[in-house]
Order: sequence, then C-alpha cells, then structure tokens
Amino acid sequence: MIRLSRLADYGVVLMTHIAMSHEPLHTTHAAAEATRVPEPTAGKILKALSRHGLLDSQRGANGGYSLARAPQNIRVTEIITAVDGPIALTSCLDSAGDACTMESFCPTRTNWQKINDAVSHALDSISLADMMDPFAAFTMQPHLTVAQDANELNSDRRA
Repeated sequence: MIRLSRLADYGVVLMTHIAMSHEPLHTTHAAAEATRVPEPTAGKILKALSRHGLLDSQRGANGGYSLARAPQNIRVTEIITAVDGPIALTSCLDSAGDACTMESFCPTRTNWQKINDAVSHALDSISLADMMDPFAAFTMQPHLTVAQDANELNSDRRA
C-alpha cells in the first residue's frame, strides 16, 4: 500500500485550514484546535512549513503563521516534501536512504523511477487552492478507461 505519512496528511490539513481562514495570523494552538491535530505535532509541522518557505511566521504575543504565497501558488508536493522530505516510493529512490544492495543489478529501478515521477507529477498538479474546494474531485473532467474507450470505439463502428 502506498500511503502518505500522518505528518504529511496533517501538513495538508493545517495548510488548508490556514488558507481557508479569514484570520491574518494563526497560532499553533488555534490551528491545532481548529483541525484537531495534536498541538505538539501541529507546532512541529508549522515550523517545518515555515522553514521551507510555505508559511511566514511572526514571533511575539501577537504572532503566528500566515501563508507565504497565494494558495494557487502552493503545490501539494511542496507541503509533503517540507514535512516528509522528497517523495520516494521505494528506498532506492530515496536519496537520503540507505543504498540498496541490489541497486547495481535491479531490473525494476528504472520503472520505479517512472512510477515515482508520475506520482510526483500528479501531486505537483494539485494546488492548495484545489485542496480548499471540497467538490474539486467532482468537477474534474472524467477520464475514459480503456474499457470505456473501447466500447465507445465499437459503438462508433456500429453506427
């Protein structure tokens, strides 16, 4: 199973909350309370997002976090990478991971790289603004499956 880490998921949730809110600044406590992300975890994630330039932070009694860019200019890939590091579906694709003992003769490494690139591209095509729209998945153009495409082709031939 391919699954995002809980921290990456929480990062997207926190960023979406901040983007959707009308408040100019968000404290860790307020963001954690609003999203139900545990406060220590929210603090860790918000700091990471700030270090990666996705959030601006202001210190002090009236401080907090705000988006560093407009939601349409923040990619989901950036949020995931800020929290988890580079996207790598297998350990051989993770530049920070241990070298695989099979790497020099692995017949699937190139294909895993293609799959990893496809997943990264898909995530990079989604913005924070897209994540703010709860109906975005329902408004996207449907893609035909191979079976649907073949059925349409066959019905066109019969007509």
